Amino acid sequence: MTDYPAKKPERGRCFYASCPLIRQTARKPTLSEPFEVLNTSEEILILVDEAHRTQAGDLHANMMRALPNAARIGFTGTPIIMGDKKRTHDIFGEYIDRYTIKEAEQDGATVPILYEGRTAKGAIKDGASLDGLFEDLFRDHSKEELEAIKKKYATKGQIFEAPQLIQEKAQDILRHYVTHILPNGYKAQLVAYSRRAALRYFEALEAARAELLEEALALSPEDKALDDTQLLTRPPRVKAAIQAWRYRDVLRQLEFAAVFSSGNNDDPDYARWSDRGAVESHIKRFKKPLPPLDGTPPKDPAKHDPLAFLIVKSMLLTGFDAPIEGVMYLDRSLREAELLQAIARVNRTGHGKSHGIVVDYFGVANHLKEALAAYSEEDIEGALQSLKDEIPLLRDRHLRVVDVLRGQGVDDLDDTEEAVQALADERVRAEFVVKLKEFNRGLDDVLPRPEGLEFVNDAKRLAYIHALARNRYRDTPELGRDIGNKVRKLIDDYVISLGIDPRIPPVQLTDAEFDEHLGRQVGDRAKASEMEHAVRSHVRKHLDEDPVKYGRLSERLEELLEQLDGQWAEQVEALRTLIQQLRDGARVEGEAIPEMPAHAEPFWRELVASSGLSVEELDEASAQKLLEATEELVGLIQQEIAIPDFWKPSHIPDQEALRQHLFTTLMIKRLVPFDQASEVAQRLLDLARSNHDKLVNA
Repeated sequence: MTDYPAKKPERGRCFYASCPLIRQTARKPTLSEPFEVLNTSEEILILVDEAHRTQAGDLHANMMRALPNAARIGFTGTPIIMGDKKRTHDIFGEYIDRYTIKEAEQDGATVPILYEGRTAKGAIKDGASLDGLFEDLFRDHSKEELEAIKKKYATKGQIFEAPQLIQEKAQDILRHYVTHILPNGYKAQLVAYSRRAALRYFEALEAARAELLEEALALSPEDKALDDTQLLTRPPRVKAAIQAWRYRDVLRQLEFAAVFSSGNNDDPDYARWSDRGAVESHIKRFKKPLPPLDGTPPKDPAKHDPLAFLIVKSMLLTGFDAPIEGVMYLDRSLREAELLQAIARVNRTGHGKSHGIVVDYFGVANHLKEALAAYSEEDIEGALQSLKDEIPLLRDRHLRVVDVLRGQGVDDLDDTEEAVQALADERVRAEFVVKLKEFNRGLDDVLPRPEGLEFVNDAKRLAYIHALARNRYRDTPELGRDIGNKVRKLIDDYVISLGIDPRIPPVQLTDAEFDEHLGRQVGDRAKASEMEHAVRSHVRKHLDEDPVKYGRLSERLEELLEQLDGQWAEQVEALRTLIQQLRDGARVEGEAIPEMPAHAEPFWRELVASSGLSVEELDEASAQKLLEATEELVGLIQQEIAIPDFWKPSHIPDQEALRQHLFTTLMIKRLVPFDQASEVAQRLLDLARSNHDKLVNA
C-alpha cells in the first residue's frame, strides 16, 4: 500500500474485487451525460488504476450504469481515503491482497524513511493565518518592524518566496547536506513553495556553497585535523565546516538545478529550467552517482555527475525513481496522497542506502497526524519515523551485538583474543556479523549528531574484533558499503591504527608475510588458533582441485587437534610441520604415488579412491593399470578442454561429450564398478574444470 518502483507492480499495489477475474478493460468515459446500459454481460472485467482517488464521483456511477454486471478490480499504490470521501473498498469490495509500507521495509523492497524538523522559522502549520505566519517567522522583530514587513510581504506566498528567508534556509540545508548526506555520496531533492521560490533557492544554494567553502578554508589546523570522535563534540556549524573541508574537492563541483513545468506568460529565464530537453537532461544527470568523494578523477567520468540537488515545486514528486536520492528537503505544504508519494522518492533501495531522510522546513512533520488524517493508522504505519526514535533503536542494536559475545562468556570487549575465540563457531560468527552490521547502520543514521557519542567507542572495539576474526577465520565477510561511509571511516581509521587494514584480504599461509603475521599473535593459544584456521582456509581454497588429497589433510588436522587438545605449544609445533608440507606441495604422509606430472596426480588419486582400493593395497599390476589409465584420461581431457571458452554455457554439448567419453573409457578399462562409473566420470570432469589452467599450460 505504498508507492513502489515499476519493477514490482505485483507487490506494490492493493487489490480489491467483487467477483472473479476476467480479462477486459474499460476506458474512462468522456461524455458529460449519463451513460446508457452498454452491456449486461458478467464476463467483463474493469481494471482501475489509481483506485484510491478516481472512482468516488460520477465516473464510477457512469461506468456501473453502462456495465452493471462487470467485475471490478482496483489497484492503488496509495492507502485508501477515509473521512468524508467514499471508501475505496465500498466500491470494489474487500481486499484481494495488501502490501503495506511496513511489509515493504521488512522485505527490503524499500528502505525506512526518517524525518527531521529544522528551524522554528520554517515550521509553519498549514492553514495558519497571515498574522500567525508573521508572528512565527519574525518573532524576534519589534511591532514597528513587523508592520513594515507586513506591508512589504502582503501574501503568504510572498513570505515563503522572501529572498532573506530562502537564503537562511538554503544555508542550513547545505550545512545539513554536507554534514549528514554527502559523506555517504547521496543526492537531494528540495521541494519549494513555488516556481519563483525554486529559482531563488537555486541562487541561494550557489551562494551558500561559496560561503561554506570560505568557512572551511578559514578553519584552524586543529579543526581540520579533528578525528570523527572529536567531530561529534563540535557545534553544528563547525561540524558542517569541517565536513566541507574534508569533501572540499567534490563540494566545489556540486551543481544545483531547478526542475518545473512551463506556464503561460513565463519569464524568459524560466525556459532554462522548464524546457523539456533541459528537464530530461537534469533528471538523467541526477540519477548518476557523484564523483569520488576523495576528489580523485573517476575511472569512467560518463558514469558520474556532480548535479546533487533538484529543486522542484510539484514535478518529480510522483513516479520518479532515483535510488541515489537520499534526502528530501520540504519547504511547502504537502498532504495526503501527495505527501506519501513525495516522501517515497527517498525510500528506493540501492547504493548501500539503509534509510531515506525527509528534512522538514515547513512543519509538515510536526503536523503529520493532520496531514495524513484521511488514512487509517494501519495503512500508513511506518510511513515516517522520527530521527529521535532512532536513539532507542540504536541502543537496542548495540545491546544485541554485545550480547552475542556475552553469550559466549566474553564480559570485556577489550579482551580481544577471548572475543575472537568466542567467534570460533561459524554460526556465532554469522550472528555477530549480522547484528554488527545492524548496529553500524543505526549508528550511521545518527552520526555525526552528539547522541551517537556514547556508542562510538564500542563501535570501534567491535570493528577491531571483527577485523581480527576475519583475519583469523578467513571466511568472515567484510562489513561492506551498506554500513554507511560515516561509520566506515570512523572504524577503519581506528582498526588501521591498530595495524589491520580491513580493506586488505586476510593473510594466507602461503603468503610471504604469514610468519610475520603469526609472530604478532600474543601467546601460544592465539598462534595455534591462527595456524589452525590458516590450514582450514588453505584446504577450503584448494579442495576442489584435489578432493582426495585435501580431504586427507583435513582429517589429519582434526586428528592433530584432538590429540593435542589444550596443549597450545605442542599444537604450534605440530601445525608448523603441517603448514610447511602444504607450502611445499608435498604429498600426503605415507602416500606412494608413481612418477607422473603434478597436474595428473589429482586424477590418479580419484581413480584409486573410486576403485575401492587404498594406496597400500595396490599391487604392482593394479598400480600400473591405474597409471596408464590416468595418463590416457588426462591426455583426453587436455585435448578437449583446449577449445576456447570450453566451460561456458555455449559449450555444454562439448562438456557432455567429454563426460560421456570419460564414462566410456572407465567402462572399457573396468576401472570402477559399473554402478559408480557415471558419478566418477562427473567427478573427473569437475577436476578438469578446477584444474583447467594447470592442464592447458602443462
